[in-house]
Amino acid sequence: MRGGQETVDTGRGPAGVAVTMPGGAAGAGVVAAPAALLVLGHGAGGSVDAPDLVAVHDAAVGAGLAVAMVTQPYRVAGRRAPAPAGHLDEAWLTVVDVLVQRLPGLPLIVGGRSSGARVACRTAAAAGAAGIVALAFPLHPPGKPERSRAEELSTGLPTLVVNGSADPFGVPGAAPGVEIVVLEGERHDLRKAPDTVGRAVAVWLRARGWAR
Repeated sequence: MRGGQETVDTGRGPAGVAVTMPGGAAGAGVVAAPAALLVLGHGAGGSVDAPDLVAVHDAAVGAGLAVAMVTQPYRVAGRRAPAPAGHLDEAWLTVVDVLVQRLPGLPLIVGGRSSGARVACRTAAAAGAAGIVALAFPLHPPGKPERSRAEELSTGLPTLVVNGSADPFGVPGAAPGVEIVVLEGERHDLRKAPDTVGRAVAVWLRARGWAR
């Protein structure tokens, strides 16, 4: 079960945050010490209830991570049109800083889907992240492959990209430190088999010692 929603004041308005801690032994009602902290952001016009984000949340909590789902201030305010990139990054970093102070000493993994993946990549170094999870990374606007955003994935940090083979926003290619998982037949929403997305993330987290 996902944690309750709260708000965090940022310089760009209140952001929404829901934190879920990993459980202990089945039926014991005990909260286990997290193996790491995973912070996830949503797509431009979407929410943290997107099927792939929910699947990753559930898989990561099951693997022993504390997971925070972050709703950007423009969505909290009821707007669908995203804020400028700089505003998104500023609000995100404020929330991540609060979470890191609340759960100190844990490896920090940042990520999200689409626009949220871009925010996580752009701010990962400043946030002090150990790794990045990028779902449905929008390599370029639909029909405009010349406007590549591939450089945003070049962070020097271990990065997992999960994209659909039929995504009109494109599929990133392999790069140093970047692992690409391509799901056949999936489009940008990654909603055909979201559990597959969750499993891919959990496997990647365990391989790096960030999960149980």
